[in-house]
Amino acid sequence: MSFACPETGHYRIMASIQATRLRKGMLVKFGNDLFRVLDLQHVTPGNLRGFVRARFRNIRNGSLSDQKLRSEDSVERAVLDEREMQYMYRDGDSFHFMDTATYEQLHIDAEALGDLANYLVSEATITVEFYGSEPVGIELPLTVDLKVTETVPGIKGATASAQVKPATLETGLVVQVPPFIDVDDVVRVNTETGEYLKKL
Repeated sequence: MSFACPETGHYRIMASIQATRLRKGMLVKFGNDLFRVLDLQHVTPGNLRGFVRARFRNIRNGSLSDQKLRSEDSVERAVLDEREMQYMYRDGDSFHFMDTATYEQLHIDAEALGDLANYLVSEATITVEFYGSEPVGIELPLTVDLKVTETVPGIKGATASAQVKPATLETGLVVQVPPFIDVDDVVRVNTETGEYLKKL
């Protein structure tokens, strides 16, 4: 299935995927609107059929909606144009990027990026997704490395245990880290779950 992009008239192929294969950050189409997947929950209620509870944001007007999809339901995933770009800086609610091939610059609003903005580090190379000529989102690597800017002092000799403490990272993201992590440490974080993976 395909639809015409309103800006360019070019057609974008739509790929149908099962609801159980939806992932956070994907762009999908319901009716004539495009939605970003913000959150997902796979529910298997005992003997009953499983389903997927999903929250979406309309990329045009920013409105939120919740949907309950059966496991066997198919959803249309938008296959977008992608360009490698370098993240430059944030100016208020605008995040500025530069095309590494043409040096063309553009910005994406914080509302369009949502929680993904928490993983953007200056000069990082990011895949920017386009719907026609309009940038509609970014695709992050599975992990990013971020510096700890604020946390309670590390405990000397502490090992990774069940105990955790909150740490604020350079982008403002707060993650739960082991007790031995200190300010200025660099940690690796999973961009899908927001979880601490290891100290670097």
